[in-house]
Amino acid sequence: MRPLQQKSPWCWELAAENEMRVPAVIYADAPLIDAMDEKVLEQTANVARLPGIVQASYAMPDAHWGYGFPIGGVAAFDAAAGGVVSAGGVGFDISCGVRSLLTGVSASDVEPLRERLAEALFRAVPAGLGSTGTIRLHGREMEAMLAGGARWALGQGFGNEADLLRTEERGCMAGARPEYVSAQAKKRQRDEMGTLGSGNHYLEVQRITDIHDAEAAAAFGLRVGEVVISIHCGSRGLGHQIGTEYLREMVLAAADFGIKLPDRELACAPINSPLGQRYLGAMRAGINCALANRQIITHLTREAVRDILPGASLELLYDVSHNTCKQERHRVEGRERELYVHRKGATRAFGPGHSELPPEYRAVGQPVIIGGSMGTSSWILAGTRESESLAFSSACHGAGRAMSRHAATRRWRGAGVVDELARRGIVIRSPSLRGVAEEAPGAYKDVSAVVEAADHAGLARKVARLEPMVCIKG
Repeated sequence: MRPLQQKSPWCWELAAENEMRVPAVIYADAPLIDAMDEKVLEQTANVARLPGIVQASYAMPDAHWGYGFPIGGVAAFDAAAGGVVSAGGVGFDISCGVRSLLTGVSASDVEPLRERLAEALFRAVPAGLGSTGTIRLHGREMEAMLAGGARWALGQGFGNEADLLRTEERGCMAGARPEYVSAQAKKRQRDEMGTLGSGNHYLEVQRITDIHDAEAAAAFGLRVGEVVISIHCGSRGLGHQIGTEYLREMVLAAADFGIKLPDRELACAPINSPLGQRYLGAMRAGINCALANRQIITHLTREAVRDILPGASLELLYDVSHNTCKQERHRVEGRERELYVHRKGATRAFGPGHSELPPEYRAVGQPVIIGGSMGTSSWILAGTRESESLAFSSACHGAGRAMSRHAATRRWRGAGVVDELARRGIVIRSPSLRGVAEEAPGAYKDVSAVVEAADHAGLARKVARLEPMVCIKG
């Protein structure tokens, strides 16, 4: 492939060549580009070869190598032009996402209670590989959860109606088809509702250290010195099983659809095919599973926190996913088109005025939650109007890994990471010290550099910076 051409200090492009149907575009500054895994460009270019892709294949500033699509990849497809849906373009942890809760409590008041808070949250929310909770779902209950998402969870007593208004898709993804989710996927999820899982999932108590956009911060309810609680998790075993099964089926069916795959990991099916429709129905059920899961964890978190901080408001700021394919309307070349936007390790970032935003956020744009990793900062951004034309209203979702989990465990010991963070005043609780080593802060890119690139590129604008105080790590 020819080298990337720098279009601006924050935008790089590989012109369409060979079998690419559209250009490949990466949003990042020069240091991030230099440090980026060379597979990111290769994968972004491969995505550009898929049928029905519109405008460009995009990679966000936190992009790194993934399965098929790069993590941090965004691509939109037009069903009317033979567009496809790709299970690899959504990922295995369907609808993994972040929700943040406001507390209205000052960090100085929480500081002496950090250990108590850490213990209470660690007991309340099961975490780790294969973690299970107290909820057991069978038969019709499982079907109802997959169809209803966070709205189902509210009906079970987990949360309140106000939560839905500040949740993507109002807490329930339309078009979910639980009957297209296999019995094995449902079995894996049977005991996992209300659990964090493992990997980069976390439940974190954070202090707001800086405000960069006073108007947006006021609309979001963010004030310097106050505490926010963030929850990062997804659809657990169910989402992974859906991804595994449909990827296998899409690989086998590609030739029958006349699709030449540049990489087997980019297995896909035409959106309007029976297979494409079955995957979309199952994937939307996976989204609802993740939304319900985060809603239950929110309830468990509120119960634990209120015992220690009875004055905390624990009002939901926002919940947004970053492993999805969404049917959305976007303006392309002067006209609106209905597109299927894949965001893998990328967050929806609607700008000011968008009709799907809660009224109180409509003037400033959608909250975009950028998670850190234990010892690193997290950020709240806001969607921009220009992001619509830049990348179908999408932004980065985190720092992005700088090294593999295996490499991280060779470099760090979990106990050493816990001790180092304790010296910085950050309390860690995890069922796995190996998991802590895999998620060591040094295994990730500089999240502040990623956020700066997103801000300067116009994908989303900085609103507030947060630092960890307590982290429950999966």
